[in-house]
Amino acid sequence: MRNTLYMLCILILALITGFFWGTRWEKNIWFSSENGKAQAKLNRLMRYVGERYVDKVDIDSLSTEVIQEIIGRLDPHTVFIPNEERQSIAETMQGNFVGIGVSFYMVGDTVSVVRVLEGGPSEAAGVLPGDRILKADQDTLYSQGLNSNQIVSKLKGVPESEVALEFYRPQTDSLFVLPIQRGEVPIKSVNAAFSVSQSTGYIKINRFASTTYDEFIAALKSFDLYETENLILDLRDNPGGYLIQAQRIADVFLEENLPIVITESNKGVRQRTVASDTGGFETGGVYVLVNEQSASAAEVLAGALQDNDRAWIVGRRTFGKGLVQQQLPLGDGDAIRLTTARYYTPTGRSIQRPYTQNKAAYYDEITQRYDSGEMADEENVPYNDSLAFLTPKGRKVYGGGGIYPDIYVPNTNTRDQQWDDYLLRSNLMNHFVFTTLDQDRGDFEFPEEKEFMETPLANQKRWLQDFKTYCKNNGIPLQVSNKERIVNAIKAYLGLQLYGENCHIKILMQQDSFLKKALNHQKNTDE
Repeated sequence: MRNTLYMLCILILALITGFFWGTRWEKNIWFSSENGKAQAKLNRLMRYVGERYVDKVDIDSLSTEVIQEIIGRLDPHTVFIPNEERQSIAETMQGNFVGIGVSFYMVGDTVSVVRVLEGGPSEAAGVLPGDRILKADQDTLYSQGLNSNQIVSKLKGVPESEVALEFYRPQTDSLFVLPIQRGEVPIKSVNAAFSVSQSTGYIKINRFASTTYDEFIAALKSFDLYETENLILDLRDNPGGYLIQAQRIADVFLEENLPIVITESNKGVRQRTVASDTGGFETGGVYVLVNEQSASAAEVLAGALQDNDRAWIVGRRTFGKGLVQQQLPLGDGDAIRLTTARYYTPTGRSIQRPYTQNKAAYYDEITQRYDSGEMADEENVPYNDSLAFLTPKGRKVYGGGGIYPDIYVPNTNTRDQQWDDYLLRSNLMNHFVFTTLDQDRGDFEFPEEKEFMETPLANQKRWLQDFKTYCKNNGIPLQVSNKERIVNAIKAYLGLQLYGENCHIKILMQQDSFLKKALNHQKNTDE
């Protein structure tokens, strides 16, 4: 027991010291706190261990372990970010990365371009889907047994650096070299914007990155705002991101001085954010699509519009995350995303789910919604009248576990059907479509995207049989009996690879129950 306590002291000290070293700019705050004496004791202990302990102690390794252990005892959204993951996370949240701008698969032993990313250097250089990348400068990329990370490391680089890429183009059976200057490649957070009718626009936001507000405004301006009377905002599967981006988008819909969100710090200090006079879409009808994976900043936006009677929330109860994180350095490139505040919707409700159990149980709560019948039937949704609030127009809204929809969209899938639904929208379907398309791209040459959209998928029976064979050969169970769903998914991924994400989502929306529910409600309201 004595040895266990001794090692625990060392571990805690390693954590504290690592945190202190990584946050020297917070030195005055750290040591002026009530815990200052404890920090001094631990610092002294660290010096003793380093100078006098009989065995050598790997402080770096122990500090990582204790960080994970202590974080595991905090809330489920406080996380440790090791240095090797920090850069990729930063790129996702900043909305771009530096590279050549392609997505690829390994076909056999060769790098094969699946998509040329819009706005990236490869698009400007004339790279096409289906091209094979054989060499990067003097480095051979084929028949080398390289994994995806090794390939990416050779294609990425510092801004404005040049890489000479040797390509093979199967369509023309040609070899050629293109010098490509690495540059910023956008990672879009607003990945679809189109009109679903003359009077209704649709915008899909997949996360809230540093560029999301600007992308959203550009998408909104792509519509004829004189004719666009309604807007459908799709926040399904949006895990959140930067709170400020959600606040700025909420401001677009709300009149001046209407509340957007309330944050409360660990000191109990509350800050209320209100809408400015900028607006942009303050009078048109708004429908927000959400599901059980809509979380955090997505819930802030949905809650702000619901609490101000500004939008109809369509879908299912959201994830239920009402905590705010701040990323803080730990040293050596590592960081912690620490929960530092709670947020409340304009009516004052907290939507954070309880997290008194372990993290596994916390995240498993989404699965439990299937078992309880909540997903399939609104009657099984756990409304709590003690957590009910009223909007200015008297609508009843609820706290305690997510944003509750105004218009419910059930999910009646069995577990097998749920798997099939995931399969049809997964990277596996994308890979199947690529391998089939790659056999003869000439069969899918259209003058423009509109003609592709309007042309039914040719040889549907062959596609269906090929997909079933593909799944069987890869040991993947497939229960889908609805051929229309498979055909829709195949065409959607063809659209992705031929024309991009906007086309992909536009095709998926043709059979989307959430969108249909919103449009039906809009039609009945207009009548």
